[in-house]
Parts: sequence; structure tokens; C-alpha cells
Amino acid sequence: MDKPLHELSIAEAGRKLRDGSVTAVALAQDALARIAAIDPEIHAFITVTSERAIEDAQSADADFAGGVDRGPMQGVPYALKDIYDTAGIRTTCHSKLREHNVPAHDSVVASKFKAQGGVLLGKLGTHEFAIGGPSFDLPFPPARNPWNTEHVTGGSSSGSGAAVAAGLVRMAMGSDTGGSIRGPAAYCGTVGLKPTYGLVSRRGVFPLSFALDHCGPLSWSVEDAAIAMEVIAGYDAHDPASADLPKPDFRAGLGRGVAGLKIGVPRNFFQDAAGLSPEVLANFDATLAKLASQGAIIEDVRLPDYDLFNTAGRVILSSEAYAIHEHDFRTRPLDFGQLAYLRIITGAYITAADLVQAQRLRRELTVAVNTQLRTYDVLITACALATAPAFADVKPLPISWPVQTMPFNVTGNPAMSMPSGFSANGLPLSVQIVGRAFDEATVLQVGAAIEAATGLLGRRPALAKL
Repeated sequence: MDKPLHELSIAEAGRKLRDGSVTAVALAQDALARIAAIDPEIHAFITVTSERAIEDAQSADADFAGGVDRGPMQGVPYALKDIYDTAGIRTTCHSKLREHNVPAHDSVVASKFKAQGGVLLGKLGTHEFAIGGPSFDLPFPPARNPWNTEHVTGGSSSGSGAAVAAGLVRMAMGSDTGGSIRGPAAYCGTVGLKPTYGLVSRRGVFPLSFALDHCGPLSWSVEDAAIAMEVIAGYDAHDPASADLPKPDFRAGLGRGVAGLKIGVPRNFFQDAAGLSPEVLANFDATLAKLASQGAIIEDVRLPDYDLFNTAGRVILSSEAYAIHEHDFRTRPLDFGQLAYLRIITGAYITAADLVQAQRLRRELTVAVNTQLRTYDVLITACALATAPAFADVKPLPISWPVQTMPFNVTGNPAMSMPSGFSANGLPLSVQIVGRAFDEATVLQVGAAIEAATGLLGRRPALAKL
């Protein structure tokens, strides 16, 4: 029996588009119908670009008919977090301050999908300026978790996580400054890949922290993440952080398994962390056992205390976020939502000495991680310490964040959250895979092995079964 169209992966949809058994227009129409039926419950989208989607799909079908193949995303629907500039389409950052902002040019990432013949479905909800949420005092409601709409999606790529989990789109772009791809992926049960710092251009993406921002995909499968990376990776001379290196083969390790790979486990990060759920720990150990049964060599390692990574990252992030928003803080402070205001304003009280010390510590911590990765192919650690909290339980300024992602924004290493099971309350559980700089291929290889071992790809939220 054929899969419903929304269940087709990017690779599966690509094969059907190329053999003529499905059209790009049919994929776009199916996706738009699902958005119309489901999104009023989860609020993943800020702007649905229905006309643009059909136009993109028609162009893709015409190219296929003419023998033109632009790449794996040709004819495949996708969506963008609403901090990615899109020419002629508003880019709001989920904020009153930019509610009517219509860029004249595409971000580099948007232009790459367009050049490949991708089909843009629209712009997805975020936390305000990728930091202030989930909030109810903004022009658009916060996204809701498709597994239980009383629960959050995680931030800040909240709409991206919700849209992928609900089957509205196979892949959506997010951004990650302290965990904003991997947090929503963990809470929503999707794959979320933060690439190596400098691998994907950030030009045309509204910044939160120049030193920590990363652009990357959230997807339903590991292979779909690899395909998205093939499209978006590459040097950009106009992004000062961009790395001038050959593009890796992101799919090189898929299906190879993990036999012989050495995996380090920094248990000191999470073993005694406040808020660690026993279910998370049990699932984590079960996931490692699956890898060991496939021939992986798994050993505990020790990294510097998690709080050192988190503190260094928060000082850098807060300082840079305030610098980016300082003019609006001075001229339009009441137009910020409360949470964005509270979280950004802390940067005004950080001294130059604080920032210098955080940058010095950052270097030391990066060396510590990369020293371990000279021995181990990847590290595997916890991502979310518990399942997604209910909206009613979210604290505006948590003392400690319940998602352990900041360390690898500090170091710049590639890091991927992926589903590894479900809790008794029906919400997803996850693990986090960390690799050497520019070695996304091995991260994806290990992720594919976990994906195959858990067999979770066929499990969708109930509301998405339409």
C-alpha cells in the first residue's frame, strides 16, 4: 500500500517525482490542505505562502518534464523559520517590531532552496527574536506541541519543530544559538541538526549572537537532514564566519552502522543534573545498549562541568543580543514582548571584563571537547533532561535550562538531537550526538543507526493522522 503523500521522505518524494508517479503540484496541494486542517491547532505557521507554493511546484514540474534536474529538493515542500529573509514575503521574527517587515532580498539559505526548485510553504513561528518565548503577548500565538497541545515545542525554532512533527512538512529550517534547533527537535520528536559553526551561511538571517548562531534543519528522518545539508552547506564570502572548505558528503555514512566506532559518553554533564527524569536516563542507557549490540565501543569520558559551558555561552549570548537590540531598547522598549525584554536586557549589565573572561573560558572548553574527539568518533549525551513541559509550568527566567545544548554552541561542533523513545506520558525522548568539526557525516551515520534500531519513523502524533 502506498504511503500517504505527507509520509514520503524527501528521498522517497524525489524518486516519485522523477518517475512521474507524483507531481510537485500534488505534493504542494496535499501539504497546503494539511496546514489548513491541522495548523489552527498547533500554530506552526505565521505566514502560509499558498500562491508561491503552487508557482514553485508548477516550475518544478515543468523542469522535470523538460529533463532539468536541479537537485534533491526539486519539487519538495519546505518551510523557513520566520527569521530567514524572503524577498517580497514578510519576515517578522515573531515580533511587533518587525510585524510588517518585507525584505527585498532572500537569505542565502532561501536562495539555495529556490535555486534547487524547492517549494516554499511559508514562514514558521519562533520565539520573539529567537529568544523571547513561549509568549502570549506577541502578534502571533506560540506554536504548540503536536503530541500534546497543552505542552510547549521548545525554543526557539518552535514552529519548525511543530510543523515537522505534525507532518505539515518533511523539513524546516531553524536556527540554533543555545539549542534552538535541538530543543524543539527533542520536545517534538524530530531530528534536529546544528551544523558546525561556519558551515552554513547566516547571511539574511536575523542574528541573536554573532559568535554562537548556527543555521540548520529540523526533519522527520536522518536522511532528510543529510539531504537538506547538501543544499544549504557551502562557503559564503559575505558571511565573516563562513568556512572556506569543500562541502562534505553528508550521506556517506548512512546505512554503514556503527561497528567499530568509538563513542564517548560525558555522564558528568547530566547524571546528577537537577530535573533529570529517570525515564530520560533509562532511555539513554537503552539507546547506548542498542549501539553496543551493533558493535560500537562505548566508554564514559569526562568533560569540564556543564555549568562552565552554560555560563560562558549565556554571557556571550546575552552581551551580543543586547548589542544587536540596543537601539530598539532605547527607542521602542514597550514594543518588545515581556520575555524577550527580560532575557535580552540582562546583557546590558554584563561588563567587558565578564565578556573577555567568557571568551577565554570558551577557548579552554573547546579544546577539552576536541581533545576527547581525537580519541572518540562521536560523543553521545543527553539533550532534553525531561519531556516537554506544559505551558502552565514554563518559568519566564529559569535558573537552569532543561535542555543541555549550549556546550556545542560554545565549541561550534556539530550536534544533533534525535528521537530515541517515548515517555509514559506519550511525549518524545531524545539523545544528542556530537561530532568533530565538519564531520556531520559521522554524526548522521550514528543517528541513522539509532533511527533504525528504535523503529520510530512510523509513529506520528494523533492529530496528524488525517
